[in-house]
Amino acid sequence: MFGIGIATSAVAVGNRCPWVKAGVGAVTTQHRTDTRAGPIGLELLTMGCSAAETVRVLSETNDFPGERQFAAVDKEGRAAFWSGPEIECLNAGHAGDGCVSTGNFIANTGVPKAMVEAFEASSHLVFAERLLAAVDAGLEAGGETKPIMSAALLIAHRESWPLVDLRIDWAQDPHVELRKLWDFYEPHQERFVKQVLTPSDLTLLADSPMNV
Repeated sequence: MFGIGIATSAVAVGNRCPWVKAGVGAVTTQHRTDTRAGPIGLELLTMGCSAAETVRVLSETNDFPGERQFAAVDKEGRAAFWSGPEIECLNAGHAGDGCVSTGNFIANTGVPKAMVEAFEASSHLVFAERLLAAVDAGLEAGGETKPIMSAALLIAHRESWPLVDLRIDWAQDPHVELRKLWDFYEPHQERFVKQVLTPSDLTLLADSPMNV
């Protein structure tokens, strides 16, 4: 699986910043977010570029690279990030074993490292919960200097569409609400795959609002 857990003080973070593709990797675009960079980064990874090469191309070809943050994980688990030198707020990034974190407008430069360490230390959890644990750790380490108002969880597995694509927008404590949404969604995720691939195998779930 490839996935991204993310939270910010701005609205609609899940629509702008995280990008994943099954069997290929993950890309984030942050600070003065260039949404165009997400699909470009995934295409570079699809072509066989490493995470480092992908981040380098994104930073070298962007029209305002000094104001951007990019990060990537490739199919080999290699990770890389870029933080532009013109970013005026406190920012940092940290790459770990098959994971990477970047942040801006953060309370201290240790926030991304705390997220990576939490992800690495939670290998006993399912993948989605490792990502959520990393977000929680980043917030506990100081988070952003402003209250976060949106959060998202995006995961690709085997199919061409996301296995998980959950978002909380413009809410107090969106990371808490995101975890509640994940807890509700988890038992249904495989059903939504089956209804695409083998719909005749499905049976109605009694009293479930998810029978669609």
